[in-house]
Amino acid sequence: MTESEKSDVKGHVMDSSTTDGVTGCSSSSAASSSSSCSSSPSVHSSDRNEKKEPPPPYPESVEEGHVAVKVDEDQVSIASSRTSIDPWGIVETEDTGPKWKDLSVPWKIIRVIWVIVRICIIVGLLYFFICSLDVLQDAFQLLAGRAASSVFANSVLINNPVSALMIGVLVTVLVQSSSTSTSIVVSMVGSHLLTVQQAIPIIMGANIGTTVTNTLVALTQSPDRQVFRRAFAGATVHDAFNWLTVLILLPLECATHYLYYMTEAMTQNIVPPSDMENPQFLSAITEPLTKLIIQLDKKVMEAIAHQTDRQKFPMAKYYCTEVLMDFAENYTAPEGQMEYERVNDMIFTYNVKLTEYGDNTSQLTYTEVLDANSTKCSYLFHGTGMPGALSEPAAGGILLISALLVMTFSLLLMVKVLNSLLKGPMAKIVRKVVNANFPGCWSYFTGYVAMLFGIGITIIFQSSSVFTSTLTPLVGIGVISVDRMYPLTLGSNIGTTVTSILAALAGDPSVIKETMQISFCHLFFNITGIAIYYPIPFMRIPIPIAKRLGNTTANYRWFAVFYLIAMFLLFPLIVFGLSMAGWYVLVAVGVPFVILVAFVIIVNTLQTRRPNWLPKRLRSWQWLPKPLRSLQPYDRIITGCCKSKKCCCNKKRKDEDEETEGAHSTNSDAVVGADDGGKTTEEATEMEGRSDRKEGGSSDGGRDNDAYEAEDKDHGGQNRGHEKPVYEEDDNQEVYKL
Repeated sequence: MTESEKSDVKGHVMDSSTTDGVTGCSSSSAASSSSSCSSSPSVHSSDRNEKKEPPPPYPESVEEGHVAVKVDEDQVSIASSRTSIDPWGIVETEDTGPKWKDLSVPWKIIRVIWVIVRICIIVGLLYFFICSLDVLQDAFQLLAGRAASSVFANSVLINNPVSALMIGVLVTVLVQSSSTSTSIVVSMVGSHLLTVQQAIPIIMGANIGTTVTNTLVALTQSPDRQVFRRAFAGATVHDAFNWLTVLILLPLECATHYLYYMTEAMTQNIVPPSDMENPQFLSAITEPLTKLIIQLDKKVMEAIAHQTDRQKFPMAKYYCTEVLMDFAENYTAPEGQMEYERVNDMIFTYNVKLTEYGDNTSQLTYTEVLDANSTKCSYLFHGTGMPGALSEPAAGGILLISALLVMTFSLLLMVKVLNSLLKGPMAKIVRKVVNANFPGCWSYFTGYVAMLFGIGITIIFQSSSVFTSTLTPLVGIGVISVDRMYPLTLGSNIGTTVTSILAALAGDPSVIKETMQISFCHLFFNITGIAIYYPIPFMRIPIPIAKRLGNTTANYRWFAVFYLIAMFLLFPLIVFGLSMAGWYVLVAVGVPFVILVAFVIIVNTLQTRRPNWLPKRLRSWQWLPKPLRSLQPYDRIITGCCKSKKCCCNKKRKDEDEETEGAHSTNSDAVVGADDGGKTTEEATEMEGRSDRKEGGSSDGGRDNDAYEAEDKDHGGQNRGHEKPVYEEDDNQEVYKL
């Protein structure tokens, strides 16, 4: 708001103070002539009864439904900030240092060197961040890899598509790698332990579970409220897309099997290429460091799923090169059984088989890794899982804590360096280029170009988690908007399937058909989801959902942890349990729940778009008990803020809770799939709260009709003949509704 607009606001507000009957005199002369104002109330009253002029209009710079403060210039600036600040917009940071043209030549050289140094620091921190993600995945696999892999061996669970979906989610969350869980599924399909139709729901679940890494990265941004708002929204836009896609495509696949039949036709006559290799890009850079810390034997996890003897091997790779020898030994029947038990208890033997003959003899066959001829690995945690050495869960716990510390430190430091670097004219250019749209009618295709960029970078990184986790802090500091993060995430979803296709082409030629079919199922699952939730702008529902979650976590930071546990652990476990209880139980519980959610979504949409279509009682959720429409009661319990009747929270937090209370009871933009006319969630909530108070009196700190009558009596009846203004408390300042 310019100075002239501020003066217009002040002038109109001061004029209204002499004509609308609230105080009876202007604020500038109230101190000097209070006695004269109070001594002649009848004159003012008679003047008003004769004229009865409405209050003067407010300037066009203050939009209808916003708040104008009636005191001084600082408070007018508060009204201006409420109408102009967009928490989801690009953050512009000014460079407070001297301008480039004012620097001498030596200082220009120093500035250039300092910029280069900061860029090198960012690259180095990014390298350690990516390496920490790799170690984090290995840590989760050491902690829960055996239990997660054994779940795939239960055919009863896999036959149910809903339970198979939740197994895919849980296993991927536990091993922190969709590529690992997908490779296990592909190997089981290639071994004919699973059919392609059984594997499709697991692949869908793995697509959901891989997004948990983004949320973990967003948690590191929690110290700054605004940064956390944007970072969490940027992370959860991936979650929202995957869950919404599964919500439509899983029932569709169960009913029509369109993914199965389409990919089967595509792979029916496929021929494996000769000398095809899976290109290694990012792993070639990170493995020199991560292999010095931990190396895992992925064949062990596949053996656990296949229930073969190699599952005895430690998950931490012991031999980098194995020299195998097959043995066949003849024994008498009693000796053969004893020898079988001895050999079977040995760690590095597998395919142990005892064949008994009718003449009281038996033959023992097995394969053993020759220790003298094999090459042992050399890394920090070598020997983990061996007798007398560190156990796998203990090593996994140590690696988990270390990786989280390195990841948090790298992210926080990288964000600080980026903030110091992205200032001045060049920073503005970078922000505008990253978030710019093509001119004219070509702007519609900007998102698709961003998808292509996401595909290319994900193929280079060979991990969608690494790419999206790297973008999350950039969204937090305002370099990338949430709206631009959405197509980049969709491109990353496709890019990770291209990586799996390349891996299938370079894999075992004997199972090329099955591996390619699974990879194509994964690819067209994501393409179908994009076709539903991106081309039509109002169908880009994941964006408002993510922004809604970001607003919630900005006000209640514990909600991020609750969301992480609920969406990636509790909800999958509950659905898994209901599906295992039987279809009738799942339908009996799930259908009423879906109907309730649909009802709430429709009512919230109408409250925002067409409130007149609803009954008066449903135009807001204020009639519900507070725990059913707000997180504030739970916040007080969790934070321990209210230990007695008098809350020990400071006034600032109380005002924030009151201002955002309606935001948690009215879903203003999370389900409509389009922008709400430029209004933010906070503004819509504020307008709704004021309309509620206008109908039924002020509730939380506002003035009701009785208070207004008392004030009218104190002012000698000066308020009579005029419409009662609607009051609202905000930072202890009285404000008017325009």
